[in-house]
Amino acid sequence: MRKFDIRNIKIRQVSVDELNDKMLLANLYLTQALTLIIGIVWVLLQRRNPLNFFAVPSTYDFVLWGAGLALLVLLFDLGISRFVPEEATDDGGVNERLFRMRPVWHIAVISLVVAICEEILFRGAIQFAIGPYWTSILFAAIHVRYLRHWIPTGMVFAISYGLGFIMDYTGTLLAPIVAHFLVDFIMGCIIRFRREEA
Repeated sequence: MRKFDIRNIKIRQVSVDELNDKMLLANLYLTQALTLIIGIVWVLLQRRNPLNFFAVPSTYDFVLWGAGLALLVLLFDLGISRFVPEEATDDGGVNERLFRMRPVWHIAVISLVVAICEEILFRGAIQFAIGPYWTSILFAAIHVRYLRHWIPTGMVFAISYGLGFIMDYTGTLLAPIVAHFLVDFIMGCIIRFRREEA
C-alpha cells in the first residue's frame, strides 16, 4: 500500500477547456459553498442573524425592484452584445461551458444557488461592513474571468452597485437575490437555446 505524501501534490492553473463537466460543476458548487460559509460566519461575527435575510416583507415591492433591475441589466447586456465584438466581452468560455448543454431545471438550480450564496456574502455581510461602492469593487474582482476586458468588468461593477442600491432601498436581501437569480437564469437560458438553434 502506497503512503500519501503531501509533497507530491502539484498545483497548476487549468483552463476551463481542461475541465470535464463533473469537475466544472464540482468547482462551481464548492466555491459557492465556501462563499456561503464565509458569508454566514461574517454575518454571525457582526452579531446578526442570517435567517433574518429571508424574512418576507409585508409588501412585495422587492420583487418589482429585483425584476426591474434584472430587466435593465438584460436589456443593457443584449444591447452591448449587438455593438461590441464578442472578444471584448469574452469570459474564457466559462458561461458557455456551464450552460450550453444544461437542462433548464439545472440552470434554475445553479442560478438560485449562486444568487443566494453570493448575495449573503456580498450584500448581506460585506456591504453591511464597507458599503456598496467597495463591495462592488470586491464583487468585480472575484469575477476574475471578466477582468481581462474592461467592458464586462465595468458591467459587473455596475450590476453589483445596482444590487446594493436595491437592497438598501427595499431594506431586504431578497431584492438583490431576485435580480441576481433572474439575470443568471435568463442569460443561462439564452446561452442554452442559442446553442441549440445553432
